[in-house]
Amino acid sequence: MSDVPILLEMRSITKEFPGVKALSDVNLVVRAGEIHAICGENGAGKSTLMKVLSGVYPYGTYDGQIIYQGAETRFSDIRSSEHAGIVIIHQELALIPDMSIAENIFLGNEPRKRGAIDWKAANRMALDLMARVGLQEDPDTLIKDIGVGKQQLVEIAKAFAKDVKLLILDEPTAALNEADSRHLLDLLRGFRSRGITSIMISHKLNEIEAIADQITILRDGRTVETLDVKADGADEDRIVRGMVGRELSSRFPDHTPKIGEVFFEVRDWNVRHPISAERQVCKNESFVVRRGEIVGFAGLMGAGRTELAMSVFGRSYGVYESGTIIKDGKEIVLKSVADAIAHGLAYVSEDRKAIGLNLLDDIKASTVAAKLSKISHHGVLDEVAEYKAAEAYRKELRTKTPTVDESVSKLSGGNQQKVVLAKWMFTDPDLLILDEPTRGIDVGAKYEIYGIIQRLADQGKGVVVISSELPELIGLCDRIYTVFEGTITGEIDRQDADPETLMKQMTSTKKMQTR
Repeated sequence: MSDVPILLEMRSITKEFPGVKALSDVNLVVRAGEIHAICGENGAGKSTLMKVLSGVYPYGTYDGQIIYQGAETRFSDIRSSEHAGIVIIHQELALIPDMSIAENIFLGNEPRKRGAIDWKAANRMALDLMARVGLQEDPDTLIKDIGVGKQQLVEIAKAFAKDVKLLILDEPTAALNEADSRHLLDLLRGFRSRGITSIMISHKLNEIEAIADQITILRDGRTVETLDVKADGADEDRIVRGMVGRELSSRFPDHTPKIGEVFFEVRDWNVRHPISAERQVCKNESFVVRRGEIVGFAGLMGAGRTELAMSVFGRSYGVYESGTIIKDGKEIVLKSVADAIAHGLAYVSEDRKAIGLNLLDDIKASTVAAKLSKISHHGVLDEVAEYKAAEAYRKELRTKTPTVDESVSKLSGGNQQKVVLAKWMFTDPDLLILDEPTRGIDVGAKYEIYGIIQRLADQGKGVVVISSELPELIGLCDRIYTVFEGTITGEIDRQDADPETLMKQMTSTKKMQTR
């Protein structure tokens, strides 16, 4: 591709935070009209590099040069980079739920007529932009009333409203199901055919291999290499080797399960939607967990996996209708999260930033937040014990941070996930429910978290894993339940599990047991 003109060049970019050098002499070359992927482990500097490019970290806060369209640029903020046609879509979508699609697309950029916002023109222009990204909705529809996949399309339509030339997507498919992910990747291919350049950060290496023209790999804040996908034969194993600096012979640690007796059981569980009372989200669902067992829950987005987990965890979702929970042979009633924690349950939510963490807290406060009584005496927090606990989990989980006094908001996504895990491990649960535990996490960090899950199971705990990645469930779990429209449709042992069997049960109301 040497004959294709260079659109962007980042030269010797160095960015430091107190106590941390996030980027060190990083170089990046992106050619016009290509899809350029950036890969690396959590904390490698991928998102930081893109924040430098887009003006989130303005000129003067970093060292190095940005050459864009042949000239050096010095962006002072996001608006200045957007004015140049560079638009970044962050992993956490920047949409306002209670505003319409059209209002979000043109927020701060509204078409005007005689000094007033011309909403008729805005809706007409929104329809044109939505058509470009394949979004078929009424522009007056509220953001909160559409799914995550469609919200991602709204963000892209919003970028087109700003005359985008270089589109940056940070983990664009992390929260999407397979169908929405395929649609988004097809869109990027279409943009490429129209000459639009894209930079994509993703931990889904199969997607990177399928769509990228060039791949730049970062490790520990430095550029390792840039691969030409076709010329260099850059398959998943090759990318992993560059990311972690070694061969990764298996995506899952070797493990021999030590499964004991059933100790946790949910029987005939029925829950209704918290707002639409006529809608049942859990329909006579029953499942069991054995000591030392890793149990998976598979289902398409909207199947009701999270609703089931949250409703069991102290009725923290929906309106409880009926059902029984048995633990260690005795019925227990969990009417609140506090009840659930007191009975040895823990729940790691799928949205670590909105639910799992208080981003204003530091690491040590976050680690002990779920069970302060463990390190308190007569109602007074023991700060020494707090620090020791946080430091112990930092070392055990290999969380990348200079100190546990650091704010969790400054950590990478993978390291934030480790803090959430530490928070619930600190409660010493008997049953740990993990909802999308590796979403947005690199392959090396995934391997570490799989090892943590296996060690917890080896301690005799039960672990429930909800995941949208079927290979993850098949590689990690001893037994898998499938869920469709609020109903458990199958129970499949590990040796019988394959993507085809799981998908069949995830898309059918007919119950099957293959155990």
